[in-house]
Amino acid sequence: MEMGLEDLGDLAINAIISKLDAKDTVAVSCVSKKLRVSASEESLWLNHCSQDLGLSSPIDPLGKPAPSFKETYQLWRESFGMYPWPLVKRVKRCWDRLKNWLSANFPEAGATLRKGATEVEIEALENILKVKLPLPTRLLYRFCDGQELTEEDVGGTALGSSLGIIGGYCFYDHLVNVCLLPLRQVILETKEITDQLGFSTTSKYVIVAASSTYIGKFFFLNCTTGQLYVGTRNLLSAGEMIPCVPNALISPMHDLNTGQQQDAMLLWLEEHVRRLQNGIIKLRKEGMIRSINLFPEEPPLCSTAVTNGVQVRASAVFIPEGCNLLDESHKYLFAYSIRMRLLPEGCIVNGTSFGSCQLNLRHWIIRANDHVVSDVNGEAVIGKYPLLYPGGEEFVYESCTFLSSSQGSIEGGFTFVPGRLADPKGSAFEVEVGRFPLQCPDYIF
Repeated sequence: MEMGLEDLGDLAINAIISKLDAKDTVAVSCVSKKLRVSASEESLWLNHCSQDLGLSSPIDPLGKPAPSFKETYQLWRESFGMYPWPLVKRVKRCWDRLKNWLSANFPEAGATLRKGATEVEIEALENILKVKLPLPTRLLYRFCDGQELTEEDVGGTALGSSLGIIGGYCFYDHLVNVCLLPLRQVILETKEITDQLGFSTTSKYVIVAASSTYIGKFFFLNCTTGQLYVGTRNLLSAGEMIPCVPNALISPMHDLNTGQQQDAMLLWLEEHVRRLQNGIIKLRKEGMIRSINLFPEEPPLCSTAVTNGVQVRASAVFIPEGCNLLDESHKYLFAYSIRMRLLPEGCIVNGTSFGSCQLNLRHWIIRANDHVVSDVNGEAVIGKYPLLYPGGEEFVYESCTFLSSSQGSIEGGFTFVPGRLADPKGSAFEVEVGRFPLQCPDYIF
């Protein structure tokens, strides 16, 4: 005699149902009263809420407590019923990871995140700007409507806010810090910039992110193709932009029947979160101000060399807003960051230990496509002669260079003296700066 599922004991039935996903669990519950009871176990729906939505407590999409995990799951499915569920899970996972990182490392920036936008608010933007947002971007805004920067955050100066969740960099007087824009600001910025650019009223571009500083850096989402672009220095004069994500990764954005959509906005944000979680980019503190700094901190994009106790870390970042694709000699702009410190054991030269050392000279070899385009020797770095002590803070400085090609590198060294320049305690010695890449990356931030 054949045995059916209902003939099994409760323990066996629960073990089998626990292997099912939420959709199949619901299907099983329709078979009989006994299976409906088994398929309604809170432990099962806790597991589904945890796996699909990253929830450890029954919270509805508005952040309010729900009576049970089963009802929680139902509320989430109903709230996002117009979207492919795999895409909903992916977008929520992306935001959860970013919010968790911000909570642990940069809570003051996390506090600027707005609650999710409603479908009505998204449709209002679409009607005003005459666009149809790609599904992944719509979902990103459903979960979080960009950043709300107060006057206190911005500080009322041209320096802008340091709380942008995309982050930025500073070299000389070029200060950038990129924020995600809320929908109302997307409308305002898009109208203003597209008028300046002379785009037609049927333009499918919307501005989704921008620097809050006096330096103009704008990210445009093409709502038709799903690609994200960033403006160059020729943006206003020639409408020049650079794609921020590999085109090959972007897939159909408006098909509700598949969960495989991925526009550049989602890919871009996921890559940014990956870099934060892996420590490739980190927070930098200058005085009382903290910000996400886009200079890479890990190899292969960051080189580290130690010579006679002096450690030098070096990396570069692509500066799209400074590029001029119409000028062969100044086509691509790169900023580079040099971080040097004296390790706790001090400066050791030929077996002799010294309590300090000071930089005197620099030597840079800059390559474009492996061809040397600059070989520079000079005194100091940005006019300074850093004096290093054992275990002291890093001395950090930034500079920049143009290249005619999108690929290159920098390497070189510094000449230090033990002690101080005014009172040298021994012979000068060379400190290596390991080669680090200059490259227009696949993902541009």
